[in-house]
Amino acid sequence: MASTDARTDAPTAPADRGTDPETETDTDGDDTLDLHLPEEFVTLFREPPAGDLPDSRTDDDLLDRVAGWGPAATPEGLFQLVPVHVEQDAELIARWMNDPAVAAFWELTGPRTVTEDHLRAQLAGDGRSVPCLGLLEGTPMSYWEIYRADLDPLARYCPVRPHDTGIHLLIGDGADRGRGLGTTLIRAVAGLVLDRRPGCSRVLAEPDVRNTVSVAAFLSAGFQLTAEVDLPAKRAALMVRERCARELS
Repeated sequence: MASTDARTDAPTAPADRGTDPETETDTDGDDTLDLHLPEEFVTLFREPPAGDLPDSRTDDDLLDRVAGWGPAATPEGLFQLVPVHVEQDAELIARWMNDPAVAAFWELTGPRTVTEDHLRAQLAGDGRSVPCLGLLEGTPMSYWEIYRADLDPLARYCPVRPHDTGIHLLIGDGADRGRGLGTTLIRAVAGLVLDRRPGCSRVLAEPDVRNTVSVAAFLSAGFQLTAEVDLPAKRAALMVRERCARELS
């Protein structure tokens, strides 16, 4: 999904050297007090080495570190979301995108570069959308996008709550479709979202209303069809899985 640029205010200009910003009196004179502070006190305010500084991207991760969510047990085996590496994964995902059954709804057909651009647009953002491969028993077999619905353009078209988390998915090979696997994996991923994101109370999806197979899979996985929403590129079925509904099921 498209991202909007975050705006940050410009920093204020530093005060002139030799001037106290509160009193605006000269502080360059020879009558300044020469303080000798204990080394223990100075150490408290010394900047740590660069290697000891926290990783701000990790600390501010908008989706609670999808890479660390771990596997989920399903009747089909262990399933895990693994964030995409464009260089090694784009060829496989591009092949799936050019499958006519997928292309009808994803509209990302064409050479590998089309898929690469789609993936890189997410990876270059602030982390509000994370493209992932879905691995079943270690084998890549599906593609997923986990995104912050409350920070997504979707929020312009329907009510959202803070930390609402959305999912897009496709099942890669035709042999894995039409046998209930989609429902199993949707249920597993919704469970991962709610387990790993304590601030999230709902999981959302917005498949095309024409994609009746996808809508049925979400319904079977415990989602409710709450509305039909006119988005710029489609009329979508707004599917919602509430945390309370999951805990009671």
